[in-house]
Amino acid sequence: MSRILAIDFGLKRTGIAVTDPLKIIASGLTTVPTGEVLAFLQQYCAEEEVECFVVGLPLHPDGNPAQIAPQCDTFVEQLRKLFPDKPVYRQDERYTSNEAKRIILESGAKKQKRRDKSLVDKVAAALILEQFMETNYW
Repeated sequence: MSRILAIDFGLKRTGIAVTDPLKIIASGLTTVPTGEVLAFLQQYCAEEEVECFVVGLPLHPDGNPAQIAPQCDTFVEQLRKLFPDKPVYRQDERYTSNEAKRIILESGAKKQKRRDKSLVDKVAAALILEQFMETNYW
């Protein structure tokens, strides 16, 4: 059984989330320095069966592309070339970082943990994946 892998692309760090093999639960997996993310994905896909990728689509609240959009688009093209047999989908990621911060705060995490930006990226990737699954699987 394969998984769906979601990516919250950032200029410094990239959050990664995956489903369980039954594609029921989305969980934050890790945060990787952006320069190392393609190598990480190659290694991960060599060990786990991945059906497709979902990459967050960075948009402003009004729907216009965010400043990071061109770099994210370049990353998506690199991903498609590296994994030509796996579909790459885009998922609106508006408000996922703010929602991730809220979730972390409500979880009762201590102040030090709430300041961990890599945790925010990982949770945001899980939210992107959940939204994709709700839209495409339910």
